[in-house]
Amino acid sequence: MASSESNHPYHMVSPSKWPFVGSLAGMTMAIGGIYYMQGGSLAGFLAGTALMLYVMYGWWRDVINEAESGTDHTPTVKHGLRVGMVLFITSEVMFFFAFFWAFFDATIPAISSTAHDVWPPAGVVPFAAFGIPFLNTLILLTSGATVTLAHHYMMHGERQKCAYWLFWTVLLGATFTGFQAYEYVHATFGFKDGIYSSTFYLATGFHGFHVLVGTIFLVVCYFRAKKGHFTADTHIGFEAAAWYWHFVDVVWLFLFVCIYWWGGSGYVPAT
Repeated sequence: MASSESNHPYHMVSPSKWPFVGSLAGMTMAIGGIYYMQGGSLAGFLAGTALMLYVMYGWWRDVINEAESGTDHTPTVKHGLRVGMVLFITSEVMFFFAFFWAFFDATIPAISSTAHDVWPPAGVVPFAAFGIPFLNTLILLTSGATVTLAHHYMMHGERQKCAYWLFWTVLLGATFTGFQAYEYVHATFGFKDGIYSSTFYLATGFHGFHVLVGTIFLVVCYFRAKKGHFTADTHIGFEAAAWYWHFVDVVWLFLFVCIYWWGGSGYVPAT
């Protein structure tokens, strides 16, 4: 058997510097962040962040090159990548479960002895659920439809139409982020103003970060689609981005109903 041939369906990755450099970047970010929170300079954290961005660019560039090689991403490898993305999204579900648990722990006396009798707490003026939050709900639901259209056209080999609908998905994601930033700027409560603000900003802010990451993910897919990287049969990167975006959409629906609508309507729980 020639040395270039393989008797197994797995991709044996060549030695890479990225795991080491990524670990170094993560450690630099952690130490720099702790140092800053203790009153020191922010330079260390920013240096670690810059190094991490370099790692992300280089590592993902290598993965894209492997996908484009035509030999590295066998059906078995593709299956593994899909399973990996599913497990990643599952881990994200656990994050949000914890945030929702913190919110309900503060609001429902039936599950917590420390829950507030009145929610929102006295003095808190919540956002009107059917203002910007509802508009953002419509925006995200629409973006879920546009990314589904993009996937539909990709599965039929129409890359330009896929790129067209990806463009609109990215635009909708950016619009959502803009409205959320506007909402934060005009909030009547700050980050440190008690349990309401803590649970609100933790849950909605973490989701907003996911929207930002998902938007960047889709921007990369847009340019890859324009360059012809994807085919009807092979578009694992785009599939992962679409799954992630649908996950972001679903989480927002729970946030809107629980935190903006129910949690902001004002009520006195039975004791």
